[in-house]
Amino acid sequence: MKLPKVEFAPLHVPLERRLQTLAAAAWFFVSAFGGPLSWCVTILTLLFGRQWLRIIFVCYLLFAYYDQDTRLNGGRRKSLYLRFRNFIWWHYFCNYFPIKVVKTVDLDPTRNYLFCSFPHGVLATGVTGAFATNGINCAKIFPGLDFRLLTLDQHFQTPLFREYVLSFGVCSCNAESINYLLSTKPTENDGPTEDPVQGRAVILIVGGAAEALKSKPHTYNILVKKRKGFVRIALKNGAPLVPVFSFGETDLYDQFHNPEGSLLRKCQDFIKRVTGIAPVIPIGRGFFQYSFGLVPNRKPIHVVVGSPLEIPKIENPTNEDVDKYHTKFTEKLIELFEIHKSKYIKDYENVFLILDDK
Repeated sequence: MKLPKVEFAPLHVPLERRLQTLAAAAWFFVSAFGGPLSWCVTILTLLFGRQWLRIIFVCYLLFAYYDQDTRLNGGRRKSLYLRFRNFIWWHYFCNYFPIKVVKTVDLDPTRNYLFCSFPHGVLATGVTGAFATNGINCAKIFPGLDFRLLTLDQHFQTPLFREYVLSFGVCSCNAESINYLLSTKPTENDGPTEDPVQGRAVILIVGGAAEALKSKPHTYNILVKKRKGFVRIALKNGAPLVPVFSFGETDLYDQFHNPEGSLLRKCQDFIKRVTGIAPVIPIGRGFFQYSFGLVPNRKPIHVVVGSPLEIPKIENPTNEDVDKYHTKFTEKLIELFEIHKSKYIKDYENVFLILDDK
């Protein structure tokens, strides 16, 4: 059924698909609006809540302050976050697109790795579903590894919303947190006894918020040229760098037209500089029509995990050391894209990987 510029979804859709759409929509709304809503609830409760409720909330805020270093010291214990990752809800979420992990090589489960993921897209949906939930059971694809996705520090400074983020086993993306994760091994208590965890895969989305503003369907514009801090951290810890590329990530949303230099883009860049968060204005689909809305489009995401680049351990790497291995990693990333783009991109002959510098 079609009206001018509006394509409606069929009425008779299996319940499974309805639940998948609901899961994807809930993911977007919590991710996009959970932070601001949490601040609203916090302020309104403290100003206008009943006395007993305000007392409870103040106690919670004291706990959050006491717990603030958890984001830097490995996040929540696995026994806690596994329950959240195992919710059947994430199965529906991952199958909506669907999200699939493509393994190109086996990884030694006794080592720690720094997974460097591209592109960010609007919400880094592919790597979140693959590595921060058990919706596709990535632990069976790479047995023995403890997966820890990294995100902005700002998310851990928001009351209530921080608990949601920590429930995924997510940690901060600042250098202190990454160094801790790469320099330590999970303890026996971090993994279930039937599948003991030995090493870590730390997933860093290198392009970050700035890359989100560049996300457009059927394009792959990534920020890596001037991003070298991750290489320096890998050198200090002797952690292999693993290129990860999410084909289809940029197809989930379009954006309002915001070319470089436009008034909208200048406003977005200003907000990003002040808050660290990219104020993307996404265009997806709706619950009952496919033409516009905030629900992500149902497009497949293939998260391809490449072979690791071995990195020597250098306590105080020089700029020359960093440049050398940054160049090697960039070449490996380009190679991964070129090898696999014909499998996962339509009209792949006309799609190129753009390495932007700002």
